[in-house]
Amino acid sequence: MRAYKVKYEEYTATLNLLQCLFVYLHNKLNIITAMKKITLLLIAFALISCANSSAEKKAEKDDAQPKTFIVSELEKLSGGFTFTEGPAVDSQGNVYFTDIPNNLILIWTLENKLDTFRLNSGRANGLYFDKDENLLACEGEKGQITSTSPDGDYKAIATQYDGKRFNQTNDLWPDGKGGVYFTDPKYGGDDTDLPQDGMHVYYITPNRSSVIRVCNDLEKPNGVLGTPDGKMLYITDSQAGITYRYDIQDDGLLTNKTIFVEYGCDGMTLDKAGNVYLTTNGKQAVDIFSPSGKLLESFEVPEKPSNLCFGGKDRNQLFITARTSLYRVELNAVGVD
Repeated sequence: MRAYKVKYEEYTATLNLLQCLFVYLHNKLNIITAMKKITLLLIAFALISCANSSAEKKAEKDDAQPKTFIVSELEKLSGGFTFTEGPAVDSQGNVYFTDIPNNLILIWTLENKLDTFRLNSGRANGLYFDKDENLLACEGEKGQITSTSPDGDYKAIATQYDGKRFNQTNDLWPDGKGGVYFTDPKYGGDDTDLPQDGMHVYYITPNRSSVIRVCNDLEKPNGVLGTPDGKMLYITDSQAGITYRYDIQDDGLLTNKTIFVEYGCDGMTLDKAGNVYLTTNGKQAVDIFSPSGKLLESFEVPEKPSNLCFGGKDRNQLFITARTSLYRVELNAVGVD
């Protein structure tokens, strides 16, 4: 009987020990589970905080913009043209622009004088100077991109794609590598009778030996412009009424298509703060948007604007081509080179 009692007590002690161990493990597991939940909550809180911080920084950047960009009256520099377009600034600050129907490329000089750069321009539209100071031009008459060197050497650098001429080259932007993006819509006449199989965006490779199509899903691409660091490209679809932003890959191809603003335009330019200036469709005005797409300011122009660029010695003057005239306004902003 005594032996049985001893065994019973040992059994009871073992059972109590197991119960204590179970309770310990149960509590331990609850603690681990609780810690996991706390960890997940902390991660979620951190992500929300980061998102809020990013949004706050964007808001702060927008709030840091000047209350008004305009520091002078809008001035009409010259008139009597038929349809002005394609302003582009050279390294000195002179502004070149086109009068498409009259086949002219003109210059507004730093001395505030009008000069003629070229007669018989091939109905040139958009212009831009590349890193080597060659004047690049979209010549709609032959559907080509041409280059004129500082010494006056003139040549075509893109005339066809897939064995066919381009539709009506419209606007262009050269990157820092020597490549050139350009849009190829068609305006006037029958826009269903196209040399190409649609209206697309192309890229001339830096060695200028070939042309690749980089965008084929827009209705009627028009204005095109890249950021100075060569990382982003803006393209407006004037038919759809949307301006898109793309990431630029090392090979020049475009990715990550996103809507910048739900407005189409004819032309655009950038200031050094990353603000985008649009000659917005359907408005007789210039709209200024922050890098996040917030409308910062809008100002009217006496005639419907087509395009614009910064110029002048200090790049703080905005030149605007608008139908029969060229306008200028001084801004509290500096344009990109």
